Amino acid sequence: MHFTTRPTLQGTFGMVSSTHYLASQSAMAVLESGGNAYDAAVAAGFVLHVVEPHLNGPAGEVPMILAPAGGEPVVLCGQGVAPAGATVAHYRSLGLDLVPGTGPLAAAVPGAFDAWMLLLKDHGTKSLADVLRYAIGYAEDGHAPVERVGETVETVRALFEEEWPSSAEVYLSGGRAPHPGELLRNPQLAATWKRLIAEAEEAGGAGRVHRVAQIEAARRIWREGFIAEALVRQARRPTMDTSGERHTGTLTAADLASWEATYEAPATYDWNGWTLCKAGGWSQGPAFLQQLALLPPELPAYGSADYVHLLIEGCKLAMADREAWYGDAAPAGVPVDALLSDEYNAARRALIDPEKASYELRPGSPLGVEPQLSAHARVAAAGEPGVDAAAVAGAGEPTVQKSGGTRGDTCHLDIVDRWGNMVAATPSGGWLQSNPVVPELGFPLGTRLQMAWLEEGLPNSLAPGRRPRTTLTPSLALKDGVPVLAFGTPGGDQQDQWQVHFFLAVALRGSVRGGLDLQGAIDAPNWHNDSFPGSFFPRGMRPGAVTVEGRMDEGVVAELRRRGHDVTVGGAWSEGRLCAVARDPRTGVLSAAANPRGMQGYAVGR
Repeated sequence: MHFTTRPTLQGTFGMVSSTHYLASQSAMAVLESGGNAYDAAVAAGFVLHVVEPHLNGPAGEVPMILAPAGGEPVVLCGQGVAPAGATVAHYRSLGLDLVPGTGPLAAAVPGAFDAWMLLLKDHGTKSLADVLRYAIGYAEDGHAPVERVGETVETVRALFEEEWPSSAEVYLSGGRAPHPGELLRNPQLAATWKRLIAEAEEAGGAGRVHRVAQIEAARRIWREGFIAEALVRQARRPTMDTSGERHTGTLTAADLASWEATYEAPATYDWNGWTLCKAGGWSQGPAFLQQLALLPPELPAYGSADYVHLLIEGCKLAMADREAWYGDAAPAGVPVDALLSDEYNAARRALIDPEKASYELRPGSPLGVEPQLSAHARVAAAGEPGVDAAAVAGAGEPTVQKSGGTRGDTCHLDIVDRWGNMVAATPSGGWLQSNPVVPELGFPLGTRLQMAWLEEGLPNSLAPGRRPRTTLTPSLALKDGVPVLAFGTPGGDQQDQWQVHFFLAVALRGSVRGGLDLQGAIDAPNWHNDSFPGSFFPRGMRPGAVTVEGRMDEGVVAELRRRGHDVTVGGAWSEGRLCAVARDPRTGVLSAAANPRGMQGYAVGR
């Protein structure tokens, strides 16, 4: 047993872990009222839009992995696609070589709302009004915001006051940014959800007997009704973005009307009796699986310099492959099977020098075909200046520039109920700093298209109808074929670094109270590297750079530096924001833990 900041919770009724305590408790309230894990997840997701508006919103996106009791794990894709008018040629004609980090040009078709509705319709039991009541309450009556909400608003104060007045109306009320201990309200958002419920009940029928019809009506209203109309109006408004100019977006009514969330099989990898499930190669999820595939049969001692060096170097190889091979390219798709094959990873593993840090971006050729890197990635890998150290070290919360530029960040939630249903979801996008608040709705458009390249012929090229490669990457782990563990974290490019370190800590460090030591694995000192092009504007990289928490052993840090790693020692609690829940299939005991960093993530359960 290792020192932890909190206990790993254990019980038999239900467990919730999320990046905000109000979302966790709202989800638990749904479980207490008889709802299942999926009802609870939807309620928590909409609360996160209210209490973490700097980290996610309804017009963002959310990939999920579900493990229905007695069923097979499945990915629910809430990542919207590029609009029909979002072509490389159009953006290049505007003088752009990167998709802006903010503004309507960066907006994909919103994906989060429809994904939550599809989850509720197909897997939940509660009505639309049941699950939205918590978010409506916090938006209408107010909640006490965490510090980072106001801090984020202050960094874009000038932008809001000079260019984005609808955002200033919500987040600079009376000229004052949201402040801890004072209630933050978003009455327009509450009014949007109230109107949605009223129209959905009118179209689908009132009462629980018409639950599915109401949800389908709500989905149509989002795609074709008053919400769609307002989103399109906003996309057509000239808006100042990170390019320093005002642009209009490409989102149209036809784009909104034609897109729906979908299900797909997860990408999987078997490791030491575990099966890890991730979203496919349109996300960075398989990079987690590749890091496991690159591990040798015998691992160095947990936490040693050899162990940390091995994981850093393996991550560099997996992320180089992410850069060259991942995306929503058609028709061939991403060669995930080849990237995870034993033969390929044995050859890749041989590239790791046990005594020396690599400063190269080294994608492989899993099918004997030359890897495809963007011109921007090749320049970044050659050592051209990208994002400065302060902008990428420590991660976890969005870094926002005065111009409105942001690396962005994310939320996460995991839930398991007494029936054994399990879900991991990573909501993000639609941040308050990403686009102006749509005045009629109370929330902004997203900016996920910034992850696509403005260069033709790449797996992650900007193209109509194609999903931009996302950093959002929830995780589900099975033990001997049975779902056992759901987990995830915010953190952009760090997500599939921190999650690998967490999972290995769970798998390698033993148990607590007869179950998985989730809290110990979350609390363990974490780290990340930046030796690959970042996914967020301006897409920089720092070859050889590693950021570690101040609690990492000084001897390990010294040895990493001896091997050539450019080590930055961050704060003692600065790396990782993990959530996790688990279920022991032998006993039915449920467990949960949450990240203490940032002082807002919490697990609840009984």
